[in-house]
Amino acid sequence: MKIPPFRTIAVLLVTLLSVLAVLPNFLSEQTKAGMPDWLPSQEIVLGLDLQGGSHLLLQVNRDDIVEGRISDIRRDARATLIEAGIGSLITTDGATLNVELTDPSQLDAAREALEPLAQPVEGGIFGGGTSTPEIEIGTSGGRILITLTEDAIASRMSSLVAQSLEVIRSRIDEVGTTEPIIQRQGDDRILVQVPGFGDSERLKDLISQTARLTFHLVYPSMSAAQAQAQGLPAGTMIVPSTDGFDELLYEDVAIGGEELVDAQPAFDQNSQPVVSFRFNTQGAITFGEITSENVGRRFAIVLDGQVITAPTIQQPITGGTGQISGNFTSESASDLAVLLRAGALPATLDVVEERTVGPSLGADSINAGVTAGLIGTAGVVLFMLAAYGLFGVFANIALVLNIGMILAALSTLGATLTLPGIAGIVLTVGMAVDSNVLIFERIREELGAGRSPFQAIDAGFKRAMTTIIDANVTTLIAAVVLFFLGSGPVQGFAVTLAIGVLTTMFTAYLVTQLLVTTWFSNRRPKTLKVNILERFLPLEPKLPFMSWRKFGFAFTLVLLVSTVALEATRGLNLGIDFTGGSAIELQANDGEADIGDLRARLGDLGIGEVQVQEFGSPSDVLVRIGTQDGDETAQQVAVQQVTDAVSEDYEVRRTEAVSGTVSSELAFNGIVGILVAMVGIVIYVWLRFEWQFSVGAILALVHDVILTVGLFALLQLEFNLSSIAAVLTVIGYSLNDTVVIYDRIRENLAKYKRISLSEIINMSLNQTLTRTILTGGTTALALIALVIFGGEVIRSFTLAMAWGVFVGTYSSIFVSAPILLYLGVKTRAETEADDKPKPERRADGAAV
Repeated sequence: MKIPPFRTIAVLLVTLLSVLAVLPNFLSEQTKAGMPDWLPSQEIVLGLDLQGGSHLLLQVNRDDIVEGRISDIRRDARATLIEAGIGSLITTDGATLNVELTDPSQLDAAREALEPLAQPVEGGIFGGGTSTPEIEIGTSGGRILITLTEDAIASRMSSLVAQSLEVIRSRIDEVGTTEPIIQRQGDDRILVQVPGFGDSERLKDLISQTARLTFHLVYPSMSAAQAQAQGLPAGTMIVPSTDGFDELLYEDVAIGGEELVDAQPAFDQNSQPVVSFRFNTQGAITFGEITSENVGRRFAIVLDGQVITAPTIQQPITGGTGQISGNFTSESASDLAVLLRAGALPATLDVVEERTVGPSLGADSINAGVTAGLIGTAGVVLFMLAAYGLFGVFANIALVLNIGMILAALSTLGATLTLPGIAGIVLTVGMAVDSNVLIFERIREELGAGRSPFQAIDAGFKRAMTTIIDANVTTLIAAVVLFFLGSGPVQGFAVTLAIGVLTTMFTAYLVTQLLVTTWFSNRRPKTLKVNILERFLPLEPKLPFMSWRKFGFAFTLVLLVSTVALEATRGLNLGIDFTGGSAIELQANDGEADIGDLRARLGDLGIGEVQVQEFGSPSDVLVRIGTQDGDETAQQVAVQQVTDAVSEDYEVRRTEAVSGTVSSELAFNGIVGILVAMVGIVIYVWLRFEWQFSVGAILALVHDVILTVGLFALLQLEFNLSSIAAVLTVIGYSLNDTVVIYDRIRENLAKYKRISLSEIINMSLNQTLTRTILTGGTTALALIALVIFGGEVIRSFTLAMAWGVFVGTYSSIFVSAPILLYLGVKTRAETEADDKPKPERRADGAAV
């Protein structure tokens, strides 16, 4: 009851800093500009689902890298053999070149000439300073085989991803977007998130277009059609043109785009959009030499393997400048200039995952999230006032500071707040009250045991703290697993949940304790009335839970078997996160959406099965497309076909496209996440209690997972990444409940000597029943507000969590606690009997 001054100062300091950190989120830019520089200015970053924007996951195209490098090696090999006077025919087979010699007797000489091409790759795939050959040269059947090594491919991919990051960053910065997120993911992927940029097609063009600009001389004496009929001349290639006709060009690059120092959109003498460019000094010299030596010949400008224009050189161009003309619009000319200024991507990047949210949907999501948060918080505040009166006021003050600390932490860390993140805050509001309920109910128990108000408050805080820590650590484990194995909005939910757990332990114990002790020191009441609902929630009811256990086990078994059968027969409505494909949310411009007309319209596009269903209000529609055949870009093409087909009558509010590769990875990571969380929680329970308790906990978790997933099967709710987050949250909540009961069972096992295990478990369940009801009630209030007002996007997520509150509470009472009876947990009397030394016996069997 004696609060050290430093703790009081710490609470006041944290409160002040939290207010200062949250304040910038509610001030105008003009007001913030007039504030002192030393004050915090960082604001909470809104996720794409709240402010709109685009999310792209790009993957380096391995085949393109192999093809490009093999092409370079083939050119070098041909030049080397020509220089050595050795005739050859070189063909390509994947990552291998087949060199057939005109004169087989020159095999050894050819191999010796090609050996210098086997340049070593520094570091190899694992680094460490070792060098491995880039290619391996061997012979087979009179041919020379040149194979690109896996180490060389892996090393080149790693290097190209690093280079691509900088190119993408330059391109996005040129467009002028704010606070983009550009991160490397794994060995061959790049994550790009651009808030407020709703035109995903333009963003994809800007980011994923290679923009490799090269200049080639056109082959003079033969057309592409003739070359296809008669055979390609040595050192030439056929390249398609934007005007629909192929061009026959020399393979050798006369000059490359890497020599450019500037590119700007402009207009020609006919007021048509063009792109003007300027070379560096070396490039200007080379360009001048080429144009001087080839007056009268055609010179092709090739962008990403397509001829943009192939004008005839009229005169030498010595100034180092030129123009690219074509069928440009002002926007496409501007975008091309951006691409050329930022430089070419060193490799082709495929879009394997795409998520775009329109600004109108983002604004609606903010309104829905804030409304749900305010209603949920108001419900919890009123509930606590009704249950605890003055002590409820203390709890609510701690709760408001708790929310402020969460928002302050998000602002300070620059963390991204997503719609599931708002759900995490609302869930924290419900669960934060649990710590106060534990303290208050413990104080009430101590009063009921005959202690004075002073002693009851002191003992209540001390004895509740262990349970509070145990209960919150389990939720924290689930949050950490979600963060490391989740992605995007799921990580946002994990961050707010984890911060909420930490701030809850701080406010529920230190802040509430400071408020209660300050009030008690000033008022010195002779009696305390903690729970004003005592008539309805007695201190220790006498419900015979252990007498009901067999019925409970039988009911649970029937429920589990039925649920598993339902999941096996009906299956889950898997979202595109796990199946691949696309989801597009549309909103009718006028009135209700015509589902039948949409089905007919989209069914004629030839993109396979298309599902069209109402999504929330009658004007909103969700369109789902299966995984498309072809390469990674096929999915984006299908999405574009749908949006083009409905653009006149509908607003595209959200698009998501996930490739089959990514979906299988997400499914695997989701399953691993659930297993890792369960294992981590069980290990913690084992360390804090005994192995019997961890077995009881794992059985309860399995029960909760099966029934929560069963809800998705029963209602055919979409099961996606957010659903995994919901399952993990249910696991954390259930363990929170279970640990509170286990703590009381452990305490009573040490306290009572002549009571059976069955009676101890029954007593513990009754002693914690009021807390179970009140905590379940407050959490349910918060989650019901989310279900009703949180919006359609997260409805299945919040509905599963609300169901999980009931499931977790049930399993704590009827699964995890009664199972201890069958696992051999020893009472105090049994433990003392085991510890008592056994009497020794003589050879005749008599006790010594």
